Amino acid sequence: MSEKFWLVVQYPLKSAKGSARDHWLKDKVMEYLEISLADAELGSVDGFDMGRCIADPKKYVLNIFCVVTEEDQSIALIKRVLRESRLDYTKIKIATMPYGIEEGAYTLKYAYKKGVTEFSL
Repeated sequence: MSEKFWLVVQYPLKSAKGSARDHWLKDKVMEYLEISLADAELGSVDGFDMGRCIADPKKYVLNIFCVVTEEDQSIALIKRVLRESRLDYTKIKIATMPYGIEEGAYTLKYAYKKGVTEFSL
């Protein structure tokens, strides 16, 4: 069996609860990723959270969690789906962590802006 990974797609928000557009974005991204990951047999969406960033309580984020089997293929697929679907691709960060680790740290794999090296839920 393939190794599994947690993968999180993160969007910045302007408030803890998010706007109506943020909720629409969350629903669309989760829908598109669930279909795309399942069709490619790479994994599934596992849920989301929305609120304060743990590392910086002055920032707010939307995190969409997935469980995937092929890390690099899943990242490439997610980037393509979000870009082609025009789902705010220019604002995302993607990070991964091995599945099954308690309290592990995510490793940033993609950031919308060059020079971004930090990632926190």
